[in-house]
Amino acid sequence: MNVRILGAAMTRFGRHADASLRSQAEDGTRLALADAGLGPGDVGMVMFANAADGVLHGQEMVRGEVALRHAGLRGVPIVNIENACASSSSAFYLACLAVEAGAADVVLVLGVEKLTHPDKARSFAAVATAVDLDAEADLRRLVTTTLLGGAGDVAGDDPVPARSPLMDLYADNARRFMDRTGATAEDFARVSVKNRRHAALNPAAQFRTPVTVDDVLASRMIADPLRLLMCAPIGDGAAGVVVVSGAYARRHGGGDVGVEACVLTSNGAHPDAARPAERAAHLAYEQAGVEPFDIAMAEVHDACSAAELWLYEEIGLCQPGDAAKLLFDGTVELGGRLPVNPSGGLLGRGHPLGATGCAQLVELVDQLRGRAGGRQDPDVRLALAQNGGGMLDDGDEAAAMVTILSRRGPERSRS
Repeated sequence: MNVRILGAAMTRFGRHADASLRSQAEDGTRLALADAGLGPGDVGMVMFANAADGVLHGQEMVRGEVALRHAGLRGVPIVNIENACASSSSAFYLACLAVEAGAADVVLVLGVEKLTHPDKARSFAAVATAVDLDAEADLRRLVTTTLLGGAGDVAGDDPVPARSPLMDLYADNARRFMDRTGATAEDFARVSVKNRRHAALNPAAQFRTPVTVDDVLASRMIADPLRLLMCAPIGDGAAGVVVVSGAYARRHGGGDVGVEACVLTSNGAHPDAARPAERAAHLAYEQAGVEPFDIAMAEVHDACSAAELWLYEEIGLCQPGDAAKLLFDGTVELGGRLPVNPSGGLLGRGHPLGATGCAQLVELVDQLRGRAGGRQDPDVRLALAQNGGGMLDDGDEAAAMVTILSRRGPERSRS
């Protein structure tokens, strides 16, 4: 692809009671453009990603135009994109298409989420809309009663759960994975320990305190076998990436991170639509002209710790049944052959839905540029990000995104 990343930056993820969607969007914009050495007047198009602000805070339409109206942009197109947890990676996909098509030389991709709310049940109900509500009657009832008013119970006398209902779906997948591979709850706990250890080195991470396997296994059960410290937290934050053409990078200077592949797939009832993450990875390797063993680092969608393990298999990082081995032999640790989630992942860095995809790319750009501080891998030249969005009742993502980035020499003018 003739697409470069000129800038990438993010705010610190966390629960920011005093922040608004607008303040976070402005901060994310400022940081990403500053990293690219650009100003608002240089932007030719904006891809604005947000998942839940409409149902949670009421700004259902023109979210990007409202959030960025004071950001100094010069009337350029702002495209609003929602694709659940894959919102900002989907926005990145569209930005790459726009640059490749010549529609704009400079596209700002911005993912923003304000997911915390004084009533936590509303946050969880908003997240629950990332499924097929026609197929999930209990979740439809939860969403209707919690967001639109009502008794707030899901079934009979059961109260609204103080957790994301999607974790029930992830728990079903986790149990099937355990049955198929022999993975254990201790394996899931080790993923959480690894990602928290990585997050401790990331100043932008929501959780920077390391945990032990015993800590994870002693935390509250959410949905058997998933415990609290095996589940990604609710949070707020913004992450931005500035995408430019190769020609613009040559004129401007920089652009030392190249987009080798960018693939978005969606799930559906047709058999060919099954296993979207696996299909996205296969197409991305083909597009980049590489094999899975060429990848030196990955950020994957660890919405729960078990998901990281089955994603190793789905995107080809190991053979079926071998995921836990990558933990035991240190392969996926910082310092190993293939560090996974060096940022801390969703479990440690945090998971503000609409910002997550871009946050993965920010981490990989920092690694490829050699500026990741204490979590820097000195040898990474080819890195992969896998981001999932929503979940259908077949247990697979509704949308899956795989991006492959490379470290290149800076583009320079040929004049």
